[in-house]
Amino acid sequence: MGSKQIYYFYVLLCADNTLYGGFTTDLQRRFKQHSNGTGAKYTRVKSRHPLKMIYHEEFETKNEALKKEYEFKHQSRDKKLEYLRKNGVNLKN
Repeated sequence: MGSKQIYYFYVLLCADNTLYGGFTTDLQRRFKQHSNGTGAKYTRVKSRHPLKMIYHEEFETKNEALKKEYEFKHQSRDKKLEYLRKNGVNLKN
């Protein structure tokens, strides 16, 4: 039996101080894509670089990870910051 697939929800802090939430099965590959301009349209904007991965969470199913991504993306900035604080990430804004 092969190893079980892990699904990730992650958060990037952009240079313009915005937050980007995403989903992947490979954190390193996905971060490289965002960093080199082949990731999401949002992170292709040069003024958002450099990017910093500030948080990630593991899930057993794709559905759980996508649900977390959706929930995060549809919150206010204050709620996103509160979620990150509760999970050990403290940003100064």
